[in-house]
Amino acid sequence: MNKSALIQSAIAAAIVLGTTAAPAFAADSKDKEKCFGIAKAGQNDCGNLSGTHSCAGQSKVDMGEDEWKYVAKGTCKQMAGMTMDEVKMKMKK
Repeated sequence: MNKSALIQSAIAAAIVLGTTAAPAFAADSKDKEKCFGIAKAGQNDCGNLSGTHSCAGQSKVDMGEDEWKYVAKGTCKQMAGMTMDEVKMKMKK
C-alpha cells in the first residue's frame, strides 16, 4: 500500500468514526437525563458547569457537584444525584 492510499484510508476512518458515534449516543439520550454529583473522577460525560473543562473524562474529583453523567430517566435521585437546576442554585450561594 502506498503512502497516499494509507493517508486516505486513515482520513476515511476518522470521518466514519466521527459521524457514527454521536448519532448513536444522541438516539439513546431521549431515555436518559443528566445527573450531577455522581460521576467518579475521569468518568464524567461532558464539560462541567463551572467551565474548568469541556470534555468527557476530565473530572478531577469523585462526585463533583458540577460534573454529570447520563443515567436512565428517573434514576438520578435514587443515586443521590441532582438536576442541573439544583446544581445551579447551589453554585449561586
